[in-house]
Amino acid sequence: MQKSTSAGGTALPDDQGIWSVVEGGAQAHPERPLLGRTDIPGEAIREISSGEFAEQARTVAAELLALGVGHGDRVAVMGRTGYPWALLSVAALGVGAVIVPVYPTASAVQVRHVLTDSGAAWAFAETDEQVRQVSEAGAAGLRRPAWNLGQVDEWVAAAGGPTDPGARRAALDEEFAQRAGKVRADDLAMIIYTSGTTGLPKGCMLTHRNMFASSVGTVEQTGDLFGTAEDGTQATTALCLPLSHVFGQTILFACLHAGTRTILLPGVPELLPAMPVIRPTFLALVPYALEKIRKRVRDLPDDAIAAAFGARLTQVICGGASLDDTTAAFFAGAGVNVLNCYGLTEAATAVTVNAPATNRRGTVGRPIPGTTVAIADDGEVLVQGANVSPGYWSAGERAVGRDATGPGEDRWLYTGDVGHLDPDGYLVITGRRKEILVTSGGKNVAPTPLEDRVRLHRLVSNCMVVGEARSFVSALITLDQAAFPGWAAANGVRLSAPDWWEHPRLLAELQLAVDDANSLVSRAESIRKFRVLDTDFTVENGHLTPSMKLRRSIIERDFTEAIAFLYQ
Repeated sequence: MQKSTSAGGTALPDDQGIWSVVEGGAQAHPERPLLGRTDIPGEAIREISSGEFAEQARTVAAELLALGVGHGDRVAVMGRTGYPWALLSVAALGVGAVIVPVYPTASAVQVRHVLTDSGAAWAFAETDEQVRQVSEAGAAGLRRPAWNLGQVDEWVAAAGGPTDPGARRAALDEEFAQRAGKVRADDLAMIIYTSGTTGLPKGCMLTHRNMFASSVGTVEQTGDLFGTAEDGTQATTALCLPLSHVFGQTILFACLHAGTRTILLPGVPELLPAMPVIRPTFLALVPYALEKIRKRVRDLPDDAIAAAFGARLTQVICGGASLDDTTAAFFAGAGVNVLNCYGLTEAATAVTVNAPATNRRGTVGRPIPGTTVAIADDGEVLVQGANVSPGYWSAGERAVGRDATGPGEDRWLYTGDVGHLDPDGYLVITGRRKEILVTSGGKNVAPTPLEDRVRLHRLVSNCMVVGEARSFVSALITLDQAAFPGWAAANGVRLSAPDWWEHPRLLAELQLAVDDANSLVSRAESIRKFRVLDTDFTVENGHLTPSMKLRRSIIERDFTEAIAFLYQ
């Protein structure tokens, strides 16, 4: 078995939670700019120092305690990345609560499943519509209707005012100190729901130790990237990754640990226009975002590209999916080094990361400190370390299956990815064992539920969803040879006509099936385009197994042109 190990690294003490990251930064550098928000009217950036952030987090934590939020209570949060989200996340973890992120683009079915399965007792959401949606979805378990995330700002604004008498705050501060002191490294910190092969997302449990190992390991692996340069310049980044995804949470805590000046943005569309003001020294993005940025700036001369990036950008950590070589080369030509990395939710995002000084194109780097990567006999990538999840959450119970075996940190996580290690221990990912697609935006998509729903339409014989490393999800659809001829005759679709499979009436009818399937998932997981094939998938032509399962690689090979048409 091939192995690559990075020894050492800073470990979270057994008797501490990840709140120690915030507290340590506030004590060491209370005046240092830490977080920045761009949602304050009249201000380009509102800067918050390490000391201010810690104090505001204590204020929010005190209000959570006043509400009755208990140790281990699940707190669901739905919304785009922003300062209230980050503040609430840190405060809740500080009192021993468990964060349950909900994608703002999730379908009603998904929201209901996440809240019900996690047993969420409290909830926050960004917009009034999301507040309504979350309140209705979690009505059976929530102790009160969901709060708007704006409530977090109101709590901070009211701190020390007439509604916050000194005696009350002093008592709550004392209670917070006691509660924070009881949080342990192996306590549950987050339940992150990620798509599984059965369709409904599975809740991956991440402990304080997992989150600390992943975030701090990323900082230590990348040298001075997150910290202060020799000339005293503070590293600056813009965080637009969704905090509903573990990648965003890991980068947030990496920045909090290292003291990185971090400007919070709601998403990728807000990033490019903000970069000349923020002037980041590095970014953490998914391939989809890099592709979008490349399209926006590719016609500019080199100096104009540098100006669009803020004139200081030199490194981008890129993870979540594979990145096209031409995109990496484009950024290299613009003076920006793309550091490919590899991870998965079950390892709190970070497994391997390329470092600026030793970046090796074509690989996803070496293991972060304290982590071992191994290659099984069949090529599957295995991971071992403090970043590995204890298992999956299911209706309040811990369930660990084949995905991770062995006790404690000695367990091996079976990633479902296939790869190899080069002679220097750098990991190269070559494929996937799981039937989970990962778009270029880093979104995990379970194709089976979509395919199953499309196949329910009377005209459909089979359906295969595609989208691995592409910007959106699409599908190949075959027709039922018993039902289709009669429908075609009744609807004026002449099968002798050229390109009959593109007849508007046929496409409109099949769109109904696609729309029905899309109702099960978020927009990022939905089928945007489809192509009707003039043949079916059969066992005889090698497109189906004897048990009628899709032979995906063979179908993709045989219908390369049809798939290319979808992405023209």
